Amino acid sequence: MQLKIMPPKKSLSVCRASLILFLCQVMNALEVPLDQLENLVQPPTIIHQSPKDYIIDPRENIEIQCEAKGKPPPSFSWTRNGTHFDIDKDPLVKMLPNSGTLVISITIEGKAEAYEGVYQCTARNERGAAISNNIVIRPSRSPLWTKEKLEQITILKGQSLVLPCRPPLGLPPPIIFWMDNSFQRLPQSERVSQGLNGDLYFSNVLPEDTREDYICYARFNHTQTIQQKQPISVKVHSMDELNDTITANLSDSEFYGAKSYIERPPKLLTPEGQTSHKEELRENVLSLECIAEGLPTPSINWTKVDGELPVNRTFYKNFKKTLNIIHVSEADSGKYKCTARNSLGFVEHTISVTVKAAPYWITAPRNLVLSPGEDGTLICRANGNPKPSISWLTNGVPIEMAPDDPSRKIDGDTILFSDVQESSSAVYQCNASNEYGYLLANAFVNVLAEPPRILTEANLRYQVISDRPAMLDCAFFGSPIPTIEWFKGTKGSVLQEDTYVFHDNGTLEIPVAQKDSAGTYTCVVRNKLGMAKNDVHLEIKDPTRIIKQPEYKVVQRGGKVSFECTVKHDPTLITTLTWLKDNGELPNDGRFSVDNDHLLIMNISDEDDATYTCVANTSLDMVSASAMLRVVAPVYDRPNPPFDLELTSLLERSVQLSWIPGDENNSPITDFIIEYEDALHEPGIWHYQTDVPGTQTTVELKLSPYVKYSFRVIAVNSIGRSLPSEASEYYMTKAAEPEENPTAVEGIGSEPDNLVITWQPLKGFDSNGPGLQYKVSWRQKDGDDEWTSVVVANVSKYIVSGTPTFVPYLVKVQALNDVGFAPEPMIIIGHSGEDLPMVAPSNVHVNVVNSTLAEVHWEPVPPKSVRGHLKGYRIYYWKVKNSSKRNRRHVEKKILTFSGNKTHGMLPGLEPFSHYTLNVRVVNGKGEGPASVDQVFNTPEGVPSAPLFLKIVNPTLDSLTLEWDPPSHPNGILTAYTLKFQPINSTHELGPLVDLKIAANMTSLVLRNLSYSTRYKFYFYAQTSAGSGSQITEEAVTTVDEGKMAGVHPPAVGADKVRPVNPRIRNVTAVAAETYANISWEYEGPDHVHFYVEHVIAGSKEEWRKEIVNGSQSFFGLKGLLPGTAYRVRVGAEGDSGFVSSEDMFHTGPAMASRQVDIATQGWFIGLMCAVALLILILLIVCFIRRNKGGKYPVKEKEDAHADPEIQPMKEDDGTFGEYRSLESDAEDHKPLKKGSRTPSDRTVKKEDSDDSLVDYGEGVNGQFNEDGSFIGQYSGKKEKEPAEGNESSEAPSPVNAMNSFV
Repeated sequence: MQLKIMPPKKSLSVCRASLILFLCQVMNALEVPLDQLENLVQPPTIIHQSPKDYIIDPRENIEIQCEAKGKPPPSFSWTRNGTHFDIDKDPLVKMLPNSGTLVISITIEGKAEAYEGVYQCTARNERGAAISNNIVIRPSRSPLWTKEKLEQITILKGQSLVLPCRPPLGLPPPIIFWMDNSFQRLPQSERVSQGLNGDLYFSNVLPEDTREDYICYARFNHTQTIQQKQPISVKVHSMDELNDTITANLSDSEFYGAKSYIERPPKLLTPEGQTSHKEELRENVLSLECIAEGLPTPSINWTKVDGELPVNRTFYKNFKKTLNIIHVSEADSGKYKCTARNSLGFVEHTISVTVKAAPYWITAPRNLVLSPGEDGTLICRANGNPKPSISWLTNGVPIEMAPDDPSRKIDGDTILFSDVQESSSAVYQCNASNEYGYLLANAFVNVLAEPPRILTEANLRYQVISDRPAMLDCAFFGSPIPTIEWFKGTKGSVLQEDTYVFHDNGTLEIPVAQKDSAGTYTCVVRNKLGMAKNDVHLEIKDPTRIIKQPEYKVVQRGGKVSFECTVKHDPTLITTLTWLKDNGELPNDGRFSVDNDHLLIMNISDEDDATYTCVANTSLDMVSASAMLRVVAPVYDRPNPPFDLELTSLLERSVQLSWIPGDENNSPITDFIIEYEDALHEPGIWHYQTDVPGTQTTVELKLSPYVKYSFRVIAVNSIGRSLPSEASEYYMTKAAEPEENPTAVEGIGSEPDNLVITWQPLKGFDSNGPGLQYKVSWRQKDGDDEWTSVVVANVSKYIVSGTPTFVPYLVKVQALNDVGFAPEPMIIIGHSGEDLPMVAPSNVHVNVVNSTLAEVHWEPVPPKSVRGHLKGYRIYYWKVKNSSKRNRRHVEKKILTFSGNKTHGMLPGLEPFSHYTLNVRVVNGKGEGPASVDQVFNTPEGVPSAPLFLKIVNPTLDSLTLEWDPPSHPNGILTAYTLKFQPINSTHELGPLVDLKIAANMTSLVLRNLSYSTRYKFYFYAQTSAGSGSQITEEAVTTVDEGKMAGVHPPAVGADKVRPVNPRIRNVTAVAAETYANISWEYEGPDHVHFYVEHVIAGSKEEWRKEIVNGSQSFFGLKGLLPGTAYRVRVGAEGDSGFVSSEDMFHTGPAMASRQVDIATQGWFIGLMCAVALLILILLIVCFIRRNKGGKYPVKEKEDAHADPEIQPMKEDDGTFGEYRSLESDAEDHKPLKKGSRTPSDRTVKKEDSDDSLVDYGEGVNGQFNEDGSFIGQYSGKKEKEPAEGNESSEAPSPVNAMNSFV
């Protein structure tokens, strides 16, 4: 639809006409057209203002916008934080001319923070005052990340991981994303994804997740800055590399199959718990998130519990972990359930969603233009959740404080006006607010008395195409609002709505203009103050039509084409004809020419393939028609098949084939392919024979004997292959002796007394004649026998019976037919059938390595007794008696096979203190030989497992009762139990350690004379003659003396314990002497972990030697080392959750000379010892003086109070081992423990708290060591350890250990 307005003298622009049409409004919403009518007054109207929440760039000038219109033009003023803002007093602030917009210049001087606040603009003239929203000015902020030191995260493959981002709080909040050092986004998937809070979640980790540059970035768009977090390093360990030593708890099926991780059902990482609550505002985007961990990786699904998810407003992000619902409304409130599921199970979480709503308009107040004495209404209706409150203002002042107006009556959200006067003119503000926001609307009441005025130009001429709508304008203004009537012709009657459409703005619409619709139309407007009228003229034109359209054309490259487009149009209108190519201009090319209504294209190329359109334009309408041009090349195709095949020169082993090529189809023939058919042996199957160049039409073909040949030819060009030609005539060649023998000849016996000879028969094409047979020959390899032969039919197997057992044979198979024999065949070696071995291994003996490992030796059997191919030796072993229970019971036999001609093997996984029987058998391809004589052996005692349980019952004021059950695996005869316990005070310091030996037959014990309301920590383990077993720990509290401790509650057992998320072993150190070294380490993780130490000579290719650590102590002595040698050492943990520390390196001391000087006879040594004795005497005197002056100085008591059980003095069976410490450690023991010195939750210890090395308390590589190699006076203990056991190192007390005992 197109409307063209043609005034007789000057044109009226479409934009200006639209503005005039818009200015005339319906009743109660009439806008005063200030640009059309002079001397009319109107209250101010805010037409532009800054947003309510205005975040500014602190690097640029601040511009707070406030634009308003009115007559007379309004003046502007501002308030800041509720008080008048005096612009003239601030040189940095200015107001733009003829505007209320403020510009605050802060780029040269001044700070944006100084201008933070709430601003409000007021536009005022003589008719009233309009106010803006409260504009909150805040400068954007992009703070830096807090400096932090991030340690490498070490994690086991398959576990879950969350990398925290925690970006700095900015304004507005930043956009979070993760990248690497190369600024490449980290790939995310269903397994790895970023949460709404910016954290990076791993449902399970893989080795490829190992990297050192996980970097969280925060982009602050307002200031165009990006902040970066310190890189996070992640190391993923795999358990696929098994140790050489096989642990006893592995069954045979698990011998080499330990899993590196454990599959598990899903568990939610966020949100936590089973339910949560989410609140969102109406029209916002509701974002719900569920991220789960598990193995395999869980998938997420969403449902709405009490309804369906909205179809067109629901979107999923982050691999369905995030549910987004756009444009939410109150109807979207309810419960949403996310389900994380994998093959092992599922977990659910329900989110209760409540949709609230800031106020939104139902009916916003609209401007009123009334004449004196009229009535009117201002309506302000808003909704929200909760329901907003409505308040009214007039000219920016609460209506309760404004001057009374008798024409105004307030009824809630409505103001009723009656019998208004000019003084009733004002601007009213409606404020709808609740806790989530507010709405503010200005609406003026303008009381005017104006006669009707027509704003449309007089005598406008409209031209319209026939059968299209015509719109005749009559914009008007008046107060009261005038009525309008339309007439046609000078004497016409009032037009009615049955044929015409009357618009509220005065426009007359003729829906379908016909020829008889042309003429002059008059609009008349009236109110009680007068009348006005205007004439407009309508002309009806014929439509433009294409009577001859261009047609679809197909033209070959290099040709020409012509398109025709004939147009018919109204004779009073001027038409223009334009040609387009693919909706664009024609190329500027001499090949294209336009002649009247024809388009001619010469010398067509492929680029001319397009759609061509002719467009006919007049001043009122436009029509078009299109046609496609397809450019094709000359026809190219595969060649036609050759024909007239002819066979000539027919010889016994060759023939000549000739043919005539078919049509090339514009692409030269490059090759001919010749195929043949063997109608005698494989009728209907064609085989490749040869190929020749495309210029050759004759070929000589080599033939085989006894084949019925037929040939065909296929031509090939760049397009493809032709169809095959017709087959040639048949040609049968003469028979001849075979040229080949069977292949894949083998001789293998299936029974002890036979030899089975097999071969791959010849194909019929290779038989070369009729009567194909095979001559099978054999003889013993090592004998003098003649060949034995037999001729068999065309089969593939022959069985020789009555052969000796497992004897080598020479075998050959020769082809023959009716014409003769094939050439002499190749000889192969085979064997007659195997039988079971005859002899058992001898001299079997067992060497017990330790309580779980034994080495078996045997003498190999004579080769002839094997009677077959030796596969190896097989050991059967079983446990027949438990030494501790003295009862016999049958145990399933276990089998280990050792391939090849082995003479020994290792038996792992034995049970300590057990009676075993074994025998050895030789194995060949037939089976096992007889068993050797049974050998019995006993495994020595081992250390027991931990007691089954330890319970503390019947607590009283001064006693506790302990109950326990013996270990499930005593691994020997229990000799005793050891109980160690110590009190823990309110500051988590450990008191002196008490050590008790308990008879092995006891299962309970009452401890008396304990302190009331005191927490005690117990360490309990069993012992055999092999040593102490794993310990079990427990804590308990004696009851409160209610008379003395009224109102005081004892602390809960196990309170304030913090477990690290990722167990690890770190700070492995070694102090070495000549042939031994003391290894110590720090452990962070759960209790009851069993350690092992592995060492190997640095640079060698030897396997790691593994030593099991007794109990869960954090040090171990390595013995039997080579002097002056560099060693690598590492520490690991046993079990499914096993992990290994980083490696350390140490050097043993050089070998000492065999002849040594007696140091006691050296003068320098005697002098040194005298000096040391004198110094000790002086120190004792000083201590004695200080003790007498300052009262008691309880060194030992304070030392005991601070001591960790792991570093208490070592105890021998016959008493205590002497304490060993330096003077520095004594001085440290007298320092009080600071409350703030507790070890952080990540179990790290500050360097200044424990910076002493082992060398500081020994003598380097020649320091003092116990018999087991442990260092005397070891000072470390940065983690909680078990109590020290007999023959282990004695350590100085450390306050750090006391704090770590609870962590």
